[in-house]
Amino acid sequence: MPYTMNISEKNFNKIFNIFLFLIASTMIFRKPCTWIIIGFVLFNLGFIKKLKLTRLAILLGLVIASPLLLEILLFWNNDSFLEGLKSVEKSISLLLFPLFILGNYKRVQFIKLLQFYSYTTTAIVLFFFIRFIVVYPDLIDKYLGGTDLWEMGYSFSNSIGIHAPALNMHLAFVAIISMYFVVYAFRKKENLAYKLLRVLVFALSFFFVLFVNTRMALFNVIAGIIIIFFYEVIRNYNFKKVAVIITLGAVLLGGILFLFVKNNPYMKEKYSTVTFAYMDKVGKLDEIENPEAKVFNSFVTRVSIWKSALELSLNHLSFGVGASDGKPELFKYYKQTNQHFLAKYEFPTHNQFLDFLLKFGVMGPVVVFLYIFTIGYLGYDIKNAIVISFFILFLTSNFTDDFLLRFDGIAFSGFWFSVFGSFWLQEKATVCKERLIA
Repeated sequence: MPYTMNISEKNFNKIFNIFLFLIASTMIFRKPCTWIIIGFVLFNLGFIKKLKLTRLAILLGLVIASPLLLEILLFWNNDSFLEGLKSVEKSISLLLFPLFILGNYKRVQFIKLLQFYSYTTTAIVLFFFIRFIVVYPDLIDKYLGGTDLWEMGYSFSNSIGIHAPALNMHLAFVAIISMYFVVYAFRKKENLAYKLLRVLVFALSFFFVLFVNTRMALFNVIAGIIIIFFYEVIRNYNFKKVAVIITLGAVLLGGILFLFVKNNPYMKEKYSTVTFAYMDKVGKLDEIENPEAKVFNSFVTRVSIWKSALELSLNHLSFGVGASDGKPELFKYYKQTNQHFLAKYEFPTHNQFLDFLLKFGVMGPVVVFLYIFTIGYLGYDIKNAIVISFFILFLTSNFTDDFLLRFDGIAFSGFWFSVFGSFWLQEKATVCKERLIA
């Protein structure tokens, strides 16, 4: 029998939510966040009797853990036992988060957590942005002079210690939440100081998305803002107020975008000619002179990778090549098909559906679909703009990247999926209670 300590409900709830706040706000830092997650797990193990897992919570927990469960089910397909264990270890949070968060779903303070997360993450990134200016003045001078603007966001992300697309996925979610709280401030008629603070946080978070400058993140912020306006503005205000709010929002968003693009001419090039250049060279990137400079971040490179991953996957449709062997087998295939540019830089699949197809066969994409679209179902069922926006964000991000390969995608999605699931269970419990009273 596990040893359990005594603690008051008030103190347990407070410590539990402090852990959630700390995990959320340190998610962009793998090592500190990992230690906090370990602390969170040990804390909950000490009070294991406080877990209350309903049937719905268990079902939802199984969906959240499904990528890990699939990996365990097909563990025998790995060529290396040790590498297979390392792969499983990366996904263990998909079991721990639903167990301890859904098991304490009534304690999750959803709105407070979102607010703390958006403010803290924005403040942390602001600190590192100022640090970047001070520590790397030569890079700042170069970018201000218009030189090598394509590398600006990647240099900043590397200075923090995280991959640019992963950082911008987090920042896009922060910007969406910040926009939600701007609308929230006006709907709740908060005082002017609060309104200005929320507008400032949104402006900063949106600026950071532009500074890191990844295409999917910008698309997702705009999509998230549209969803928030639909759910939080159009449905709750008359036409006159909607028109005023949309105009103010467009001016704020357009102003930030205009100022940034004006001072970053590469952005126009990146979102037009660079993105869709050389599309006739799919699978033949070595025919391009100096592909590193011309197509390293272009769509043609992604499509070439997807083509290779799909071709290799079709030869292993039943059970895939194994969780730990996906990358090595893909790199080997690049060499076998004389795609030297892809082989040199060892590009992973950059598509989560194809990555799981390659690793696990036909069951892989089914599990990814179940995992991601259940988030969408939760948001749709409770009509919550934040949850729906996260679903769009994580879905589209995984069309052009593979975020269930790394901590910054696995823990990020597993944590927020569990938090959204807790909020969904709270809403379901409220509806049931209202029906009983009626």
